[in-house]
Amino acid sequence: MQPQSLTISGIGKGFGADDVLKGIDLSIRPGEFLSLVGMSGCGKSTLLRIIAGLETPDRGRISIGARDVTELDPADRNLAMVFQSYALYPHMTVHENIATPLRMRRLTFWQRFPLIGRVIANKDTLRDIDQSVKDAADVLQISHLLDRKPAQLSGGQRQRVALARALVRSPAAFLMDEPLSNLDAKLRAHMRVELTNLHSRLGATFIYVTHDQIEAMTMSDRIALMSDGGIEQLGTPEELYQKPATLTVARFIGTPSINLIPVEADASGNIALHGQKLGLRATNIASAPATLGIRSEDIFPAADGFDARILRTETQGADRYVTCALVDDRSIQLVMRLRTGDDLGPIVDGNLRISFARSKVHLFGTDEKRCETALCEKVPA
Repeated sequence: MQPQSLTISGIGKGFGADDVLKGIDLSIRPGEFLSLVGMSGCGKSTLLRIIAGLETPDRGRISIGARDVTELDPADRNLAMVFQSYALYPHMTVHENIATPLRMRRLTFWQRFPLIGRVIANKDTLRDIDQSVKDAADVLQISHLLDRKPAQLSGGQRQRVALARALVRSPAAFLMDEPLSNLDAKLRAHMRVELTNLHSRLGATFIYVTHDQIEAMTMSDRIALMSDGGIEQLGTPEELYQKPATLTVARFIGTPSINLIPVEADASGNIALHGQKLGLRATNIASAPATLGIRSEDIFPAADGFDARILRTETQGADRYVTCALVDDRSIQLVMRLRTGDDLGPIVDGNLRISFARSKVHLFGTDEKRCETALCEKVPA
């Protein structure tokens, strides 16, 4: 089946007095891998369940391709959902688990029984189901597991079985609700690659819910970052990282978390920290407090920088993370990422001097929305 687009228009949902979704508008392209990401409680799983038909929206419409499916039952939407729990039938083999959606759709009640079905079911239909199962198993590389029961499988193998059960239906789109969260870190990294490769092979539409920003950043064509029932920003992983639209996006995206510094903008928009100008000018704010964001890789030792005290150093393979506090304001702590072995420059009594790439900073106003900046005079020593 050709991949389908999905259009979400004005979707709202409340539980009691709480508005979980506040008018979501989102267009998902055919064959796109889109991740819904955000903190727990932001509404991403509720939105996915509404798309699947498992929840009814209070307002708004859902369309798959040109067809409005808002009022349709889940079974009539031709969507496949993969859950956090694998939801496999423990008494069935892998083959039987994968075949279940096809048997439910193509066979009558009595034909689904193993012994009776062999006698009364159409042989061509049974052969088609068997071939579809084998094709899906080949794609997921689990053909050698078809005779096993779920208890005999590892976590990663069970997840692939759940994916094969979704794949066998040739759905209009795949909906995935945190499918990797039950796996250990090493297996999660492996399955991220597996899912990305599967998406490339199928060219299918994937909608993927996760609270793990690494999953979203490494697998997605686009990310919809949700917060408080709305979409904070929709864009590519690079756009969310390099140009976060709000302070919420800046805090959420990136490991380690972005460094945040309270600053002031004077009447001309010049940005200063404790009265010391930083060589930056805000283009759309003046005479107001603001927040300056700096990624850890954009901070570096510099003789003409600011005095900082080293609090701790952590080495993680090829990278070294140095946490410092500004000498003039110990409440401001910054994490600097360097390559292991890079020179920190002169260190006197645990102090060094640091600076930052002014062209890489992110400035946010009192409304927590992104403000554009321009370079001006050099950062004073």
